[in-house]
Amino acid sequence: MGLLQGKKAFISGGSRGLGRALCEIFAREGADIAFNYNANDKAAQEVVRAVEALGRKAIAFKVSVIDKPEVNAMAKKVIEEFGRIDILVNNAAVNKADSFVTTSEKAWRDIVEVNVNGLYYITKPFFKQMMRQRSGYILNISSIGAIRALPTSVHYATTKAAVIGFTKCLSREAAQFGVTVNGIAAGIFDTDLGHSLPDQFKETYINWCMKGRFGKPEELAEFAAFMVSERNSYMVGEVVTVDGGTVI
Repeated sequence: MGLLQGKKAFISGGSRGLGRALCEIFAREGADIAFNYNANDKAAQEVVRAVEALGRKAIAFKVSVIDKPEVNAMAKKVIEEFGRIDILVNNAAVNKADSFVTTSEKAWRDIVEVNVNGLYYITKPFFKQMMRQRSGYILNISSIGAIRALPTSVHYATTKAAVIGFTKCLSREAAQFGVTVNGIAAGIFDTDLGHSLPDQFKETYINWCMKGRFGKPEELAEFAAFMVSERNSYMVGEVVTVDGGTVI
């Protein structure tokens, strides 16, 4: 029996990269999967087929995390379809590599809107359902850029630091309702987002990383499956670094 047998999971940004790996690994472990995506219909349908091939139910929603009314409607449909929600993974995020001195106000607002406000919009309706159930696991994906002085974009690092604060504070409020909240500070992985970074930064990262390479999305997803399973019964409010051992 899988780690997540019979569980119902929602994963934001589930059509590619880390999100796709999370959907497929969670399904392999026995969970039915719902996810949202922003643009790529083909990629989303590939994830649906992969999940269904594993014998689990899959539901895809073309909904932006910053469209609050649509997010609320989506959450309602997910809960109606599944009857409950056991797992929420806040994975959706954007990054636009830039130096602070040239970052425009619009770029700053855009990153904050998706990475921070989108986190709030997605979590709120699912958290309310978990409160009613008196059970559930929430896992928020942050970044090592939030906790280490890496040469990454200031606006991105700032939003990912906000994810850590959100995780730690919500965990205390949620625990009284039987809801467990934790996070992962992710390194650079072999995804579109990872490969969009400047070549110089990617080369520097590999030199800093004790594994000497980018992570594979499946490597993060395997650990995430444990973090949202009932075997992880005594970790609350923690943000675990999964980055191949970066040393600066």
